Amino acid sequence: MALGQGPGAGEVEIEDGDRGRLAKACPFDRMIATEHSRSDDARTQSLVHARAAITTGPAREERVSDRAYGRAAFGALKSSPAVSSFDWERQLARLFNAYLIVDWSAAAKPITGADSVWIGVLKRDVRFRFAFEAHNPATRAEAEAMIGAILDDRAKRRERTLLGFDFALGLPRGLTAGLGLTQTPPWKAVWSEIDKRVKDRKDNVNNRFGAASEINRRLTGGPFPFWGCPPKDALTTLQPKKTRDHGPGDLPEFRFAEEAAKGASPVWKMYYNGSVGGQTLLGIPVAKRLAEARADRLKVWPFETGWKALSEAELDGVDAVMAEIYPSLIKPAALPGEVKDQTQVRCLAEHFARLDEQGKLAAMFGPPAGAAAERVSVVEQEEGWILGA
Repeated sequence: MALGQGPGAGEVEIEDGDRGRLAKACPFDRMIATEHSRSDDARTQSLVHARAAITTGPAREERVSDRAYGRAAFGALKSSPAVSSFDWERQLARLFNAYLIVDWSAAAKPITGADSVWIGVLKRDVRFRFAFEAHNPATRAEAEAMIGAILDDRAKRRERTLLGFDFALGLPRGLTAGLGLTQTPPWKAVWSEIDKRVKDRKDNVNNRFGAASEINRRLTGGPFPFWGCPPKDALTTLQPKKTRDHGPGDLPEFRFAEEAAKGASPVWKMYYNGSVGGQTLLGIPVAKRLAEARADRLKVWPFETGWKALSEAELDGVDAVMAEIYPSLIKPAALPGEVKDQTQVRCLAEHFARLDEQGKLAAMFGPPAGAAAERVSVVEQEEGWILGA
């Protein structure tokens, strides 16, 4: 970015690497909005201060954390008349610089528009202001590649991303034991088992009903607990309709998170409206690949972070946090021409960004007040949680 003071004046240059570090350290959209209300001379003077702070002193060393770098760089700006009213401490508390929200789909063929995959990303543009963009890939394979590219681009710019998926990242407590899985922790055992069972081709053709049927066979020998499929896909161990209620000795119908998020469908539901089961079986292998490709640079919440409020210190060195989301927790307001799924990803991205700016998002990664230790353990080890539930 360059701002001149007039003909013949020197330009203020902020290099791409510095832009990324500064964006990670402080929400530039607010600062730039303030700057644009000032004169050109005042804006340029502020950026001169920033550039001087960037190119000198210990903040330039790579070993200094991004947040320390940002504080050093913007220390010079705090005394600038152009931005003296900026609420620095509140803005420096932001955990994320981009918000990537994914509305998943279990479609069996390439499809766009309603009831397909929608990817919404709220990120900073070249002027450091938040801008939203939506993508509607026709297949899950295209979506996975796109999500990975967005994560890597944000990481390259030294920006941390909140990645939200609207399918379950964990299944009800007891599933690991019921299947006789020995890998620990339990959630990873379930991820590995689903990844092994599910086949999802690049054209969206998949075996989700067959995978659910096989899990039922191993658990109960009948069409339970997974249920729901087109009549043509019915099997002995998977039926179009729910065959019985959950009772004593069965795996629970709902996870703790679904009990908290009123109206959420059970993960066992494979078909019909609100069939999160099919999306979960086809989504977890994607989540697994995205996480494994980035190792410690991506943390899966709450499994790898703990079910607790997050802080900047705990996320130091982390490029992305993956979380389960539930679009119906908020009431989205559609813009002209938007389909429902597009509206949901946009509104959720804006919702989390707003909470982050207000310093309220960090606490949402923790449990409700008074949560029992046993429940915390189940959530952290096996079931997961819905962000904001």
